Amino acid sequence: MHVTWYLCLGGSTIYTCKRMPRKLLVPHKSVFSHSRAPRGLNAYSAMNAARSGYRVFSANSTSACTELAKKITERLGAELGKAVVYQETNGETRVEIKESVRGQDVFIIQTIPRDVNTAVMELLIMAYALKTSCAKNIIGVIPYFPYSKQSKMRKRGSIVCKLLASMLAKAGLTHIITMDLHQKEIQGFFSFPVDNLRASPFLLQYIQEEVPDYRNAIIVAKSPDAAKRAQSYAERLRLGLAVIHGEAQCAEVDMADGRQSPPTLKNATLHPGLELPLMIAKEKPPISVVGDVGGRIAIIVDDIIDDVESFVAAADTLKERGAYKILVMATHGILSAEAPRLIEESSIDEVVVTNTVPHEVQKLQCPKIKTVDVSLILSEAIRRIHNGESMAYLFRNIAVDD
Repeated sequence: MHVTWYLCLGGSTIYTCKRMPRKLLVPHKSVFSHSRAPRGLNAYSAMNAARSGYRVFSANSTSACTELAKKITERLGAELGKAVVYQETNGETRVEIKESVRGQDVFIIQTIPRDVNTAVMELLIMAYALKTSCAKNIIGVIPYFPYSKQSKMRKRGSIVCKLLASMLAKAGLTHIITMDLHQKEIQGFFSFPVDNLRASPFLLQYIQEEVPDYRNAIIVAKSPDAAKRAQSYAERLRLGLAVIHGEAQCAEVDMADGRQSPPTLKNATLHPGLELPLMIAKEKPPISVVGDVGGRIAIIVDDIIDDVESFVAAADTLKERGAYKILVMATHGILSAEAPRLIEESSIDEVVVTNTVPHEVQKLQCPKIKTVDVSLILSEAIRRIHNGESMAYLFRNIAVDD
């Protein structure tokens, strides 16, 4: 058999045989020499190590909103990524990434202040800047997801939460970590994974450790819609449950959903078989409390506390029924407008919220507001996602209603 050897300039050898019509490319033995292998392998390992890292950035231009990001990075033992986020004189948002993120997992922490639209644009622009900088994965850490209340059709409006989910995906986000979505069905709006963490373990721990004689407490739902969440708290604390029914304000489920359109036409004739039965209009019953709250600590639980009028009205009702102390607990303390003043002047003794939303200014105006830190679970979620570990530990003993 005739064999011909050719040594190419690139360090490869082409082996040809007259009996074999095709050519096989075989590396030359010099590639595996002892003098060259370690250097190449070390360079390859160093490249992989650089690509397997992660960075944490804060996508907020206000210093008050970076406190949560600093707490998370301290728990992770990492430094906050170098980036500049600011507003130009014409109101446009500008983001500048000051370090390389190529091939890395990047986590963007964005807390939502009162200026929601500016915060959304900061998040979108930073995600797009990281995407164009060749980041491997871009994970948004958004403890309070904005526009979550606009997740249902109202009259001739739109489902804005679905629009925001599409915008985040288009900007380059590949994963989201959030906490206590207003409606858990919002997770279906996204085309990428969403981890909806729960703040209830931290709030339950606060009740057990900071509320004296909590065994004499009763969990209260300020409306029938919040009964499931209140029932979950009551069962975990082995406490009683009360529900306030007949509130004065219009509940979310009572709002028009657009099924009145198109409007009826004048002088329109309908087939007799198409006549629908007339629905009886709803009428709110007098306010009543289902459950005995006399001589007990009433703990009202909810996911968001923003406009506090309904909470103040519920507290007055509970006070009339004999509750001697009233607490309000919620995950997201937005507390907009005149909320601090109304709380200070109301029958509410204490408002407990987490630090998913910055509220330092509100705490200065109202000493009744207390804060529970949830940076522990957020930092652990970041660590597990980066290392490819299961998230099941963060959801142990968590039910859908929590």
